[in-house]
Amino acid sequence: MATNPPKGDGHRIGAVKDRSQVHNPKTDTWTKRGPDGKFMDGKKDGTPFKGVRKEK
Repeated sequence: MATNPPKGDGHRIGAVKDRSQVHNPKTDTWTKRGPDGKFMDGKKDGTPFKGVRKEK
């Protein structure tokens, strides 16, 4: 994952590489995909992941 100094300040500059996210309109959740294309994680609150590109 991307890291930018100073460490521990709670933010990242730029996007997370080789990950993407898709929106499921039926459940209104965002799901993250890893570099191998498998689903990794989902968000319950309906907001997208920060710093992860969105698929069309």
